[in-house]
Amino acid sequence: MLLSFIRNIMRGAGNKSAPAAQPAGGLLLRLHIGGKITHPDWKILDSRPGPGVDFVGHCADLSAFGDNSVAGIYASHVIEHLSYKHELPLALNEFNRVLVPGGSALIGVPDLPVLCALYLDPALDAEDRYEVTRMIFGGQLNSADFQYAGFDEQSLTARLHDAGFVDVERVATFGLFDDTSNYVFKGRPISLNLRTRKRRDV
Repeated sequence: MLLSFIRNIMRGAGNKSAPAAQPAGGLLLRLHIGGKITHPDWKILDSRPGPGVDFVGHCADLSAFGDNSVAGIYASHVIEHLSYKHELPLALNEFNRVLVPGGSALIGVPDLPVLCALYLDPALDAEDRYEVTRMIFGGQLNSADFQYAGFDEQSLTARLHDAGFVDVERVATFGLFDDTSNYVFKGRPISLNLRTRKRRDV
């Protein structure tokens, strides 16, 4: 089920990482925020140390990374775990700050309208509705597994624009990792996946 994918991250202070080293050969980093799947082209940042984690830290504080130092950011089902009044704007502003001009951010979140429609679907039984509730509010298996923000395409696009991102585009899939951004429940894709970029003229 969905809980096998949900990232138990991004709440609490976490451990501070040392300043991030750049890859050899002058290549820019690509950050997979909250990632669990390793990939040679991506470095994982997570709030907790673990297998494959390259940097430990909170996504609302990317001070270990310099301005314009990251080529791309991937965050699948991460930012809904942030407080929408404080941590969320900090995180999106940090994403924008560390990206190179024109660098891309790929952000997936639970699609709240889809989940609400699923919950109200009379064809679902009580167990199915319980699963939908967990997709909206988190599995709540530990203090990191709570969700604090909900999004539709319009609201998340507005948040991204507020942080300075441009060219926001909805996509069916990012085509990079087999994670919750691809999750389908009762025949319905439940992830809102947006591709955006930092302005080139900054």
